Amino acid sequence: MKPRQKRIVFAIIAVIAIGVAAKLIIASIDAGSSYFYSPKKVLAGEAPTDQVFRIGGLVKVGSMQRIGKTLTVEFIVTDDQAAEVTTRYTGILPDLFKEGQGVVAKGRLRDDGIFIAEEVLAKHDEKYLAPEVKEALEEAHNEAMNQKEYAQ
Repeated sequence: MKPRQKRIVFAIIAVIAIGVAAKLIIASIDAGSSYFYSPKKVLAGEAPTDQVFRIGGLVKVGSMQRIGKTLTVEFIVTDDQAAEVTTRYTGILPDLFKEGQGVVAKGRLRDDGIFIAEEVLAKHDEKYLAPEVKEALEEAHNEAMNQKEYAQ
């Protein structure tokens, strides 16, 4: 093989290797990412049913209940009364988790509309809400105000 042919073969192999590496990196990033959806978007059918995603909002007051004598808890995640999604989690809840507080849960949506959470995160102080949760709550509040103005 001539030196020129060796360089061409090396260049082709390098391009193929870079392509394979890029494909693996993109697949890895896509598999590890989970998108955020508000309860309103989940009920509108915008959330995927075949992959993990995050849902966030406020835990509806009076909605939390234990299922039997297990670690399974069921509660409702709401975005300021605009929409509500029943969420079920099996495990130990964070210490700051309580009704009326902000929550972000990661999991999958079942066919019956119940969100099965793999992980639940509670807000960490009185003033903080996850940016996605805050945006969803503000959007729901603005829509409610617009509907009130339109009704009058």
